[in-house]
Amino acid sequence: MSDSQDGRWYLVHTSSSVETKVKANLEQRVKIMGMSEEVFEVLVPEEETEVETPKGKKKTVKKQIYPGYVLVRMILNDRSWAMVRNTPGITGFVGQAKHPTPLSEKEVESILYQMGMGSAAPVSYSTFNVGQSVKIMDGPFSDFIGNIEEVNLEKKKLRVMVHIFGRETPVELGFSEVEEA
Repeated sequence: MSDSQDGRWYLVHTSSSVETKVKANLEQRVKIMGMSEEVFEVLVPEEETEVETPKGKKKTVKKQIYPGYVLVRMILNDRSWAMVRNTPGITGFVGQAKHPTPLSEKEVESILYQMGMGSAAPVSYSTFNVGQSVKIMDGPFSDFIGNIEEVNLEKKKLRVMVHIFGRETPVELGFSEVEEA
């Protein structure tokens, strides 16, 4: 189990509502165990959202994009895997047992853009068009193919018509959950 020199991004599942604490714990463990050459970055996927207070004022708050998950950029090997996996609050990597699945560049680009860390919307997303055929990559409809019925660039969402149980059913998906079929 080895990775490239800059590491890859992995999604780590945490206990609910402790993502920020887990991030701090993991960063401290990396420092204490001298693993900064293997674990480079830890992020809680959040975006700033404007909400209205009871008095009618607008306030900016951070809202988690993926509650219960933390992103870790690391070189995956037995030592780094064990250190991350045994951090308090972490329940496991997304993937299969000892074979965590790294996020694709498209997925990372999408998450960083949502967090306001990307300079521009990924170019590939502007290529989604009504009527286009797409393959669903994630969730309960994984590997289904459907046609785009609606594109919402502002929310980065698509409405895709999927053939389920003999009828067309609309499914709302994020841009990163599909790819061109």
